[in-house]
Amino acid sequence: MKKPIKQSGSPTAACCTLAIAALSLVLPGCNVGPRYLPPTATAPAAFKESPDQFKESDGWAVAQPQDAVLRGKWWEIYNEPELNSLEDQLNVDNQNIQQAFENFMEARALVREARAQYFPTVSIGAAYTRSQTSSNIGSAVTTGAPGGKQAQIFSLLADASWEPDLWGKVRNAVHAAQYTAQLSAADLENERLSEQASLAEYFFEIRGQDALQQILNDTVEADKKALAAVQTAYDTGVGDQISVVEAQATLESAQSTAINLGIARAQYEHAIAMLTGKPASTFSIPVEPRTSTPPPIPIGVPSQLLERRPDIAAAERNMASANAQIGVAYAAFYPALTLSAGGGVESSAIKNLLDASSRFWSVGPSISETVYDGGLRRATVNQYIATYNANVATYRQSVLTAFQQVEDSLAAVRILSQQIRRQQEAVDSYQTSLRLELGRYENGIDPYIDVVTAQTSLLANRQSLANLEIQQMTASVQLIESLGGGWDRSQLPTPAQVTQSPSKSETRIERFVNQN
Repeated sequence: MKKPIKQSGSPTAACCTLAIAALSLVLPGCNVGPRYLPPTATAPAAFKESPDQFKESDGWAVAQPQDAVLRGKWWEIYNEPELNSLEDQLNVDNQNIQQAFENFMEARALVREARAQYFPTVSIGAAYTRSQTSSNIGSAVTTGAPGGKQAQIFSLLADASWEPDLWGKVRNAVHAAQYTAQLSAADLENERLSEQASLAEYFFEIRGQDALQQILNDTVEADKKALAAVQTAYDTGVGDQISVVEAQATLESAQSTAINLGIARAQYEHAIAMLTGKPASTFSIPVEPRTSTPPPIPIGVPSQLLERRPDIAAAERNMASANAQIGVAYAAFYPALTLSAGGGVESSAIKNLLDASSRFWSVGPSISETVYDGGLRRATVNQYIATYNANVATYRQSVLTAFQQVEDSLAAVRILSQQIRRQQEAVDSYQTSLRLELGRYENGIDPYIDVVTAQTSLLANRQSLANLEIQQMTASVQLIESLGGGWDRSQLPTPAQVTQSPSKSETRIERFVNQN
């Protein structure tokens, strides 16, 4: 703890005061804030959706080895060149990512603003004044100048003031700003992951919509052939009119459904355009009717999840920042010491301004302590303690939510894998049923309405199969998102890194969005 600096009236004392001030810059003071201890969160030994359960799915399974994790550009696991290209465009042109990046830049600037309080404030100036005293006031009342006379003063002056960080107020403010900047960096990563996952989901939705469109197109062509056959039979007197009407109705219904599919595809395409920073009017994705099975995804172990989720990292940094704010509030209970010095030259004649006799100076410390504030400081401390406790609850909730989302996505992919297998069997059975029913109709055993029923059932089950395959692909993307994508806490910038002034290259968003 530093000794009080006594005011002096000589240049020697002034030099001593300045020396003590300089020494205070390098000697740490007290830190009255609470020590921050990172929270501990208990992770389960294994995910509930264990690999053994995936053996029953006869389809998708988690990747081996179990301790593997995703790295870098996680979307490349799907081996979709077009998706890879779109994701690269998103990382550069997405405006939500750009906004989060600028928020991070702002948070870094706030760190440097807080650090500025470590150093003295120095100002310099020049002044010129010309004045005239009243002729009706005697010289005794004035400053000595005869009444009614004019005077002028030229001056050059410099002032310096500094408040040593005796109680850690500035240090805690800097730490709070650093942790907030780290929080902003984690938010940037979380926003990027969210946008990347949304794009991948929309991409697979479009592929699924194209597959559904192909199913409907095939159905329409088959219904056209069936209508032609029924019409021919009716024209030759073999068939009946009701069969023609039923075939016509079946065709028109399929055509209507096929047209409606265009709405969803267009909307997903427009959404991808927005994500990649392009006007929807100038963007398009080629039609490619295809559904696929998700690749094996490494899920790692539950304890790794706490290091891989940027939202959990943000919640933890938020706690650290709130803890530092408590220290700032506590510092208000202690006296504030200010060291100040000023000096310059002044003269009524500019030619004498730089003479030794024109010099003036002052130097000295001041100390102040709040004696009564109506409970303001105590209430402020309690406010930040409550904020910290709320952030602790937010952190714990983020951890619970992370485990829930992983388990939800694992369960969805596993169960959908089983359902897809059964649905494929149902489609095969309905195809056989339709083939047999067509034979019975052609042999005059069953009416055409039975064929229509078989056609409708087959179409509905083929659509259900395609929708399940779409759900499984999007669920796999959600699983990767819930695992944190390819990010981990080691990529979070350190307090020293967020304190540095960004270089020209660092102010370009490409440096941050392509850092993986």
